[in-house]
Amino acid sequence: GGQNVNKVATKVDIRFHIESASWLSPDAKTKILDKMKSSLTKDGWLVTKSEKTRSQPFNQEDALQKLRENIRLALEPPKPVFTEEELKKIKKGKVKANKERLKNKQHRGDTKQSRGGPGF
Repeated sequence: GGQNVNKVATKVDIRFHIESASWLSPDAKTKILDKMKSSLTKDGWLVTKSEKTRSQPFNQEDALQKLRENIRLALEPPKPVFTEEELKKIKKGKVKANKERLKNKQHRGDTKQSRGGPGF
């Protein structure tokens, strides 16, 4: 806001055409196009905007960072899906490890308790 608002244009729009990116593999391009189809224009451009700060260079950096993050998230492999059997096995292991930890903790406590000096 303020009096400077009508004189300075600091907003940044970065347009990235996924199809023409030579540094992306064809399957990476396909993944990005599939995961970000709601953010793409009709011509296949990914538009990233930033008007976070009052400085255009900072807004450019912010928009580039957003673009990098979007591409990284689109290329991230999906989380593994476990079957019911595998989930039970994982839970059983966690329960067993917790019991073992508590047993060791009790043993250490007993050891320290037995050291007790003169009683008051």
